[in-house]
Amino acid sequence: MSKAAILQPDLVLGGPIVELSPEILEKNQLKGLILDVDETLVPLREKDVSSELLEWVKPIKQVAAISLVSNNLSENRIGRIARDLEVPYFIRARKPSRRKLRQALEGMNLPVSEVAMVGDRLFTDVLAGNRLGMFTILVEPMVDPAKIPNSYPLRNLEVWLSRALGVSLSGRK
Repeated sequence: MSKAAILQPDLVLGGPIVELSPEILEKNQLKGLILDVDETLVPLREKDVSSELLEWVKPIKQVAAISLVSNNLSENRIGRIARDLEVPYFIRARKPSRRKLRQALEGMNLPVSEVAMVGDRLFTDVLAGNRLGMFTILVEPMVDPAKIPNSYPLRNLEVWLSRALGVSLSGRK
């Protein structure tokens, strides 16, 4: 597998996770979602789930199993977010390691081909999902509106490096 292929998301949503619809899941034959937390579901230091996210998750849960897998170390914070969404979770994932993703997959009892890894980062979320042969979805980060978009230098570096390697981030693979 080439360097570009291992970083290439199957779907570039082009917006935040709340734009991921049941129709998109159905079209791609997805019955499970493993979701990153920080900046995929909530801004980095936020403890509370937005009402918009709570409304989004209701119809999604009717068509797909959901599990959270986060590199974050905070049992308190990630556990609180998972309880609000009423989904299982795994912390300290060390993505792009696949270990916690495998645990989440086991809990879903679905074939890997029917589960998507969804996140805002190429070198953690997309890379981990692709290493397992999952469908991968790159979303725009849920950021604190008080911060300007250019204040996320690591993500910007990942995007720049990925494009230099030939990864397409303009739409579907």
